Amino acid sequence: MKNEANEKLIEKLYFVIHWSVRLLAILMVFVIVMGVIDVGWTLYQKLVTPPLYILTISDMLATFGAFLAVLIAIEIFINITIYLREDVIHVKIVMATALMAIARKVIIMDHESSDPYYILAVGVVVLAMSIGYWLIHTLPRKNHLEENALHSGGEVESPAHQTEKH
Repeated sequence: MKNEANEKLIEKLYFVIHWSVRLLAILMVFVIVMGVIDVGWTLYQKLVTPPLYILTISDMLATFGAFLAVLIAIEIFINITIYLREDVIHVKIVMATALMAIARKVIIMDHESSDPYYILAVGVVVLAMSIGYWLIHTLPRKNHLEENALHSGGEVESPAHQTEKH
């Protein structure tokens, strides 16, 4: 009886989580739209202030930062929608989003006024994230039968045992 009550509770909690993730997806679309409007407005303001129709390097870097912020929001939205479809967090996509976020930081960073240790720390983070992404991208994945068994809670058979069955 207690196990059945726990299962019903877990089922209700999954329902709340599922709808919470949907709400996050809706809110992220709002953030993306507002970000696009902000990029357009910022670009417009930069172009109509003297000197007219000319962007300075700092204007371009600010615009690139705004563009990348919107792209990062889009990546987060994609992460959310994949989670809704598959109920699994894909580490490769999360790592790619994190790499984009750290790349944005590097692009908009004021290298002349930043502390050298801060720049070194950002470099270490870039290197670590790049190595992590490379490892995730290049390491052989488990075959689909093993992945499906892990996600469904079933037993994982060894590849040798699988070939004996066929």
